[in-house]
Amino acid sequence: MIIVNLDVMMAKRKISSQELAEKVGITQANLSILKTGKGKAIRFSTLEKICEVLDCKPGDILDYEKEK
Repeated sequence: MIIVNLDVMMAKRKISSQELAEKVGITQANLSILKTGKGKAIRFSTLEKICEVLDCKPGDILDYEKEK
């Protein structure tokens, strides 16, 4: 299963959901879906913009864990 650590990286960078959503160009609702791990997919262009804004790599916000 894919674990989304977006909220952790946002806290490290001290950026709010509203500010990140505006800078990335997505709605706060869609950002919330990503943060909670309820999203089924993410566009590479969106992931790239998130990484650009947060100055991180995809592996900093996405992790993989085997299901038990």
